[in-house]
Amino acid sequence: MRKFLSGLALICGFGLSNYGVAQDAPALTYAMAERAMEAAVAESRANNWNLTIVIADAAGVPVMIHRMDGASARTYDIALSKARVVTATGLSSGEYGRRLQAGEIAEVEGGVTFAGGVPVMLNGERIGAITSSGARGTEDEQVSLAGAAAITD
Repeated sequence: MRKFLSGLALICGFGLSNYGVAQDAPALTYAMAERAMEAAVAESRANNWNLTIVIADAAGVPVMIHRMDGASARTYDIALSKARVVTATGLSSGEYGRRLQAGEIAEVEGGVTFAGGVPVMLNGERIGAITSSGARGTEDEQVSLAGAAAITD
């Protein structure tokens, strides 16, 4: 019984030590997402673009979604697809499209190949993605970059 308890303590100790390491990694917080969304919406409004904006964590799970008045319903799915590409590859969605077309990378299932999604970096690590959909790809990307700048290092 003593060996069993010692082994169990050792296993639990390893598990907890790994848990502590994961907690030290930077993470996209709700407060960061709020700042990014404010900046992205402001950029979109300044240019009269009605977009859907998605802010997702490093796993691609949305932290915040905003569909502006006048944004097409289909922009929601497109913005989520851009987030899927960015979090799967670490590339902007436009760069992913260029590399995919050149045959340099594998296809992301359910991904899209046009601009508008960008990674969010903090302390040199990718912590998430900001994507926009509803205008031209370069305009979507402009909005996403404005949002990312609100929390990027």
